[in-house]
Amino acid sequence: MSSRTAVDSEGSWFEPDQVTELRRRLPIPYVDIVPVRTDVDGSVEEVGLLLRASGAGRIVRAIVSGRVLVHETIREAIARHIDKDLGPMAMPRIPVSPVPFTVAEYFPTPGVSLFHDPRQHAISMAYVVPIDGETAPQEDALELTWFGIDELVAESSPLEETEGGRDLLVRRALAHVGAI
Repeated sequence: MSSRTAVDSEGSWFEPDQVTELRRRLPIPYVDIVPVRTDVDGSVEEVGLLLRASGAGRIVRAIVSGRVLVHETIREAIARHIDKDLGPMAMPRIPVSPVPFTVAEYFPTPGVSLFHDPRQHAISMAYVVPIDGETAPQEDALELTWFGIDELVAESSPLEETEGGRDLLVRRALAHVGAI
């Protein structure tokens, strides 16, 4: 298998040009995950943001995110993407039946919604997931930093370094859990 070839959970092969064509023609299901650290009472204390290169070659802050594969449950997709981005020892607390705090609809055309992805129309279910274990950036992530709530809501926030509306998504997550 070529390192550039995508494989779904049934073993079907998609060459890069086929994935590009699918993204052009169909909305793609995604999960967006806001990883958090909590105190003993379950209150969110920190949010983990990745540092990675964007498709445009810029260095940006990002949340854990990715496609849902064929025959993959939402819970499996969340676990796979956390493992892929935060490492196998992250120990996420994923509910048996995850319920998104919001649904973000990304469009390739800027201005259609608050969320933008130049590659595709994606419909993403967004989750807040507490992380209990050791984390380290994986795959294409350059760094993982845990930011306190005060840092994220400050005038000069690391959320300004995100793209495509992810800053709004993190703010919605923090509001959903009562942190702001």
